[in-house]
Amino acid sequence: MVKNHITKKTLVAALMLSALTVQTAFAATMELNLDKAVHMALVNNSTIKISNAELANAKAVKDQAKSARWGSITASSSNKRGGYYHYVNGDGNGPSGTFKNGFTVDFPIYSGGALSGAIDKASKNYEYYKYGMDESYQATKLNATNGYYSVLEAANTVTLNKESVDQLAEHLKNTQAQFNVGVVAKIDVLRSQVELANAEQTLTKAKNTYDVAVATLNNIIGLPISTNLSVSEGLEYKPYNYTLDNCLTYAMTNRPEIHQAEASVALYKAAQKIANAGNMPTVGLEASTGWANNAWPATKNDQWAVGVTVSMNVWDYGVTAAKVAAAKADVVNAEETYRQTTDSVQLEVRTYYLSLREAEKRISTTSVAIAEAEEAYKIALVRYQAGVGTNTDVIDAQVSLTTAKNNYIQALYDYNTSHAKLEKAMGVPVLVD
Repeated sequence: MVKNHITKKTLVAALMLSALTVQTAFAATMELNLDKAVHMALVNNSTIKISNAELANAKAVKDQAKSARWGSITASSSNKRGGYYHYVNGDGNGPSGTFKNGFTVDFPIYSGGALSGAIDKASKNYEYYKYGMDESYQATKLNATNGYYSVLEAANTVTLNKESVDQLAEHLKNTQAQFNVGVVAKIDVLRSQVELANAEQTLTKAKNTYDVAVATLNNIIGLPISTNLSVSEGLEYKPYNYTLDNCLTYAMTNRPEIHQAEASVALYKAAQKIANAGNMPTVGLEASTGWANNAWPATKNDQWAVGVTVSMNVWDYGVTAAKVAAAKADVVNAEETYRQTTDSVQLEVRTYYLSLREAEKRISTTSVAIAEAEEAYKIALVRYQAGVGTNTDVIDAQVSLTTAKNNYIQALYDYNTSHAKLEKAMGVPVLVD
């Protein structure tokens, strides 16, 4: 079984061993699992904070548009002091005061659709950014998940390459011992030394890849780059039981980008409504009251007025017509963007679903290959020690074993990352505290 080759304990040990190789005396160590990594990314990611600010701005614009339909009340106060001079005879009037206070109420009765269009546009704009917030959470989760799995893959690669080095080092000892008693030729020793040196170089590269993966994950989740990680979970195979049709149907209902594209269509239709309002009359109610006097606080000579104002654009040299034409073009653009988005989402879901199934098959085949490669390696060792096999047989068998185990780790990594990408493509919601 696969579990006999790579277990959770092996993966955890590999991570801790790899961390120790790069740990300094003063470096911090963080205990981490996948859920914690995702949570830290959601808390610290700047993209989410930007999306939050954009959503708050869109809500303020929506509130502003809704409030405009109720008109406005303006209070005014004017306090002046001055006089006149008669330059002909040099005489002039003395300074006098003019004080005025008043209130004016403006209420829109009919705007030709401009106010309702502005409200619809602002509401759809808010909806657009609300779904954008969901997409930011999902993208951040995927980024953290991929970073976490990259650390696991790199750690397991280090372990497998360390195992390869140990096996080749032990084989070199046996070859050297047999050469010392004249059983094998010098070329066997040289070949074993070369293979060991190559394996050590591969191990060095694997350790560097692990260090880079840890630094990258630290950056994603908001930790200092030099933080060492002790990861408590490993790469696992968990069966995925949904069909492709299930995934496609779910994505069409839940993918935030599709809802954003829908909101964009409605938003630009509202903008077209606003543009069309330029060809319609506007009707407003105005009421005012005021007080004026030559002494503060101006509480005498009160007056009032109530009236209705009607205005309409008669001719503007085609400005309104151009605005309407531009608005219509924006609607067509948004509708085509919506169509492209739905096609793109379906393609993404299909691609990641097929990648997941392909990796699933590789997990099964590579697990069988590991068992066969282990058996072949044991046989090659026994035959070589018995003098009936060659050094090349042992080395080839060892390389095949390492390759089979690396293929298994790669298949597990591809399966888990394809699953994470599929969830993002489907728009699976992210649970946020």
